[in-house]
Amino acid sequence: MLPLPVKTVTLENRMALLGVREEDIVESFIRSSGPGGQNVNKTSTCVYLKHLPTGIEVKCQRQRSQLLNRSLARHILLSKIANKIQQDNLANQSFKAKVMRRNRLKPKGLKKRILEEKRRHAEKKFVRRKIREIEVA
Repeated sequence: MLPLPVKTVTLENRMALLGVREEDIVESFIRSSGPGGQNVNKTSTCVYLKHLPTGIEVKCQRQRSQLLNRSLARHILLSKIANKIQQDNLANQSFKAKVMRRNRLKPKGLKKRILEEKRRHAEKKFVRRKIREIEVA
């Protein structure tokens, strides 16, 4: 049995770390565009990958070789998935911190100031009432 290339092993390890399965990736090949002459017109070297659970799409046509583009596309896809996971984790941490700040107890002095401000505001409203409201009450 032939040993696997180092790049393939690291790619598989990274996929396992991120929890990405090969079955979750849709792969198709497209004819590339741009310079390259007859090779571009005859072979489908552009690689299109879509990760179904996240909906992330990648298109790679950097090299003239389909094999290299497949490897590059997978690396780009894994980078995008890792970035999305990191962003989700940061958003979750931020939300938890916000809830903790909102739910923590206020200092006594601050509570006293808030209640005093509410009392003053109620007095202002009381003074502004219409005469009809005062007679009825």
